[in-house]
Amino acid sequence: MEKPAQLNTKQSKTKKSNTKEIKDKIDKIGARAYRELIERNIEYDILVERYGAERLDAVVELMLEAVASQSPYCMIAGGELPREVVRARLLNINSAHIEYVFDCLDENTSKVGNIKAYVLATLFNAPATMDEYYRAEVNHDYPMHGRRKAP
Repeated sequence: MEKPAQLNTKQSKTKKSNTKEIKDKIDKIGARAYRELIERNIEYDILVERYGAERLDAVVELMLEAVASQSPYCMIAGGELPREVVRARLLNINSAHIEYVFDCLDENTSKVGNIKAYVLATLFNAPATMDEYYRAEVNHDYPMHGRRKAP
């Protein structure tokens, strides 16, 4: 009598292991490329002199975590947003936005319960709020600046 055919489980485990290793390598390459893009966009080499590596690296890591995530959604300011929307916005952050975010963080006097969520929301909203924030600052300091006089 012949022995029944046996399933070769070693091969399937190896294939799974190899697939996981390849995926991990691709993820690492993707994360490295995203990090380089983020650092280039925010002019890391210039900002690090002003704000220090520790502070700037924390923001870059937070941006990288959101950008490189494979999750379909990201929580921003209590709402779920599609990951691609968050990724696109964060990959367009520049050095002026980072300076604005640091200004906002430095001026905040309220207690922040979840600093990570707060900073991520501030980063995400920076492109949409920065100009109006500085306009309001100018209007506060120079009340007649930019206002039209009645004819």
